[in-house]
Amino acid sequence: MPVRTILTTIGLLLATAALLYVLMTVRQVLTWIVIAAFFAVALAPMVGWLQQHLPGRRRAVATLLAFILVLIVFAALATVFIVPLVNEGRALATQLPQLIDQTRQGRGPVGDLLQQTHALTYVQEHQDQIKSFAGGLTTPAAGVLRSVATGIAGTATIIVLAYLMVLEGPQVVDSALNLFQPRTSTRIRRVAEDCATSITGYISGNLLISVICGLLTYAVLKVFGVPFAGLIAMFVAIVDLIPLVGATIGAIVAGIAGFVHSVPAGIAVVVFFVVYQQLENHLLQPIIYARTVKLNPLTVIIAILVAVELAGILGALLAIPVASMIQVVLRDVWDHRRGRPKDEPTVGVDAEPAVSAG
Repeated sequence: MPVRTILTTIGLLLATAALLYVLMTVRQVLTWIVIAAFFAVALAPMVGWLQQHLPGRRRAVATLLAFILVLIVFAALATVFIVPLVNEGRALATQLPQLIDQTRQGRGPVGDLLQQTHALTYVQEHQDQIKSFAGGLTTPAAGVLRSVATGIAGTATIIVLAYLMVLEGPQVVDSALNLFQPRTSTRIRRVAEDCATSITGYISGNLLISVICGLLTYAVLKVFGVPFAGLIAMFVAIVDLIPLVGATIGAIVAGIAGFVHSVPAGIAVVVFFVVYQQLENHLLQPIIYARTVKLNPLTVIIAILVAVELAGILGALLAIPVASMIQVVLRDVWDHRRGRPKDEPTVGVDAEPAVSAG
């Protein structure tokens, strides 16, 4: 074997190893970039609409206005969620000594629950182990603070990146497409429009599912008289944005609130979430995503399961739009190989025009 071939092979292996090392080192930044790109694509239609209806059609003004509106919506939701939580937290802090005394004596809502489940007896018999475990929880406090700081920095970075992507995106895309032949650039632009339509459809479908989950949760909690039904239902709707596991997280919080109120209410809430989660994962999500993202229900479930295994919660959030984009690219490649390029962007297995779908 020629020495040049050996050296070239070694060089390629070293370059691949170096590339993998760099990717692993900056994986947090790459995650932020992916999330920012996702939000940028989702906000692009709103920015385009504002740009067409604003005087002068300045994209910078339209982008700034769109982000201000989105931030106002998030701030309003946070206010609706946090203000009652703070007020109730103050009331709880005032009543906490009395609640603790009642709980120790096996009285009150918490004490009754602990007495009926024999949890109070267990706590009294294992006080030393519980104290040891609680003392160990204070050790990773620095790590928790570091994670909180990283989360805040990441959120700010994602917002800035998404803003710049929306603002400069058209120019970057046009500059990149100018490197290709007109026929190739037109084809790439059509595929990109299909992918953007898929992401928009995923967001609208996910929001619809979360609204349904929140409304049903509110109805169940209200029927059984669980306090703060609206607040708990809003929390459930927010966490339900996470496919597959979101409803489980909401079920834990709602179930605890139900059992604190009364045992029958807790059982009813648990039964509701067990039934609802099965319906959402195997019926509601596949049907809605099949209509909005144009994915086969079986493909939706497989994509979510594989993505969760590979990337956890982030994979669950991005599984469906990524699967839809892969489907768009593969269909375009198939059409191109058969010698029949698409005349216009299409979405879904029925090749519905993207304009009408949007």
